[in-house]
Amino acid sequence: MKVSQVAWKNVVSEPAQLLLNLTLFALGIGLSLYLILINDQVKQSFEKNMAGIDMVIGAKGSDLQMIFCSMYHIDNPTGNITIEEAKPFLKAEHPLIAQSVPLALGDNYKGYRIVGTDYEILTLYNAALGQGNLWTHSGEVTVGYAVASILNMTIGDHFLSSHGLDDGEDMEHEHKMTVVGILEPSGTVLDNLILTSPYSVWDNHSDHTDHSDHAHNHDDHDHHHHHVDMNDRDHLLTHGDQELTNILIKFKNNKNFQALSLPRNIKKHTNMQAASPPMILNQFYDRMGIGFKILSWLAILISIVSSLSIFISLYNALRKRKYQLAILRVEGASRGFLFLLIIVEGLLIALIGYVVGLVLAYLGYIMTAGQVRDRFQYIWDTLPWHPGVIWFALIAGLIGIIASLIPAFSAYKLDIHKTLSQE
Repeated sequence: MKVSQVAWKNVVSEPAQLLLNLTLFALGIGLSLYLILINDQVKQSFEKNMAGIDMVIGAKGSDLQMIFCSMYHIDNPTGNITIEEAKPFLKAEHPLIAQSVPLALGDNYKGYRIVGTDYEILTLYNAALGQGNLWTHSGEVTVGYAVASILNMTIGDHFLSSHGLDDGEDMEHEHKMTVVGILEPSGTVLDNLILTSPYSVWDNHSDHTDHSDHAHNHDDHDHHHHHVDMNDRDHLLTHGDQELTNILIKFKNNKNFQALSLPRNIKKHTNMQAASPPMILNQFYDRMGIGFKILSWLAILISIVSSLSIFISLYNALRKRKYQLAILRVEGASRGFLFLLIIVEGLLIALIGYVVGLVLAYLGYIMTAGQVRDRFQYIWDTLPWHPGVIWFALIAGLIGIIASLIPAFSAYKLDIHKTLSQE
């Protein structure tokens, strides 16, 4: 007679109680694991796209909004800044800046953001070209790996971009964009972007002007941009009246006092805003952490209640099955057998609850990842692995053992003669 077989029969003999125990335990485990998986993916997404960026410059507004927009592309811009204003921070000879990346935002294609920039952005994110070429003329785009995969885009495809950051057929521009290259997967936000030059963005937005008054100027303007070296920063700086959305900055020495005080000085002495991503994101983590902590405490509370439920169900079952246990002793079962029997019952309930909770956690994660993909075009890991999966299995087993200890000791000390004489 195997302990596991007897334990299993005892566990399933009370289906209503078993369902209650499993529901409570699975909710506690599932919610805890779900929070761990989501928190881990959020942090990974943020950390992958930090890219060593020390400062972001843009129009005055919310620091967090500006960082979310320029680095993670999940928020709206705070506004635009002119190249004339931004010129000092785009020059290669700036004494504090090692690298600067201009961004011109405002358009999308089917929800994927079009970013006007230069080749410095590829260096910033350590991205490489997978197929075709980088953009070399106005109207040419190089698309991220995820964009090409999801939208089935190939080199030579043409499309019309839409004004704004949300897809809308009624807001399409009149100038066609041409796919000339596809990036290799980088695991960064570039996978989800359509890259082009700022000139492409400016040329597209010029179709909002009065064409009857500016037709000749626009033709000259477009022709002029069409033959520009897209990586020529000096030529970009000659367009002082044109606008950018943000500039991503890496310092030569991010511990230099002047570099550390630069965001404050920009805010104070210019019409622009500057923010330090590490500092702002740490503040965001702290705020986000409050919500995670509340949900974590709720998960712990549910787990405690489920442990009590397992204990009560095992204790009540023991009282009902005293005669059965006494018969087992008469048939040759030892005290240790009865003790182990109750422990195994507690373990079975806990481990089944853990498996159900694990399934619920991953189902919740998959649904959330789908929402993130649809809403923000971020692709999370399909089925991420986290050490917490193993730790929670061990914790679940420990809870099952602890909850069954008192009933197990009661079974161990069962008085055979007394029990049989009472029946």
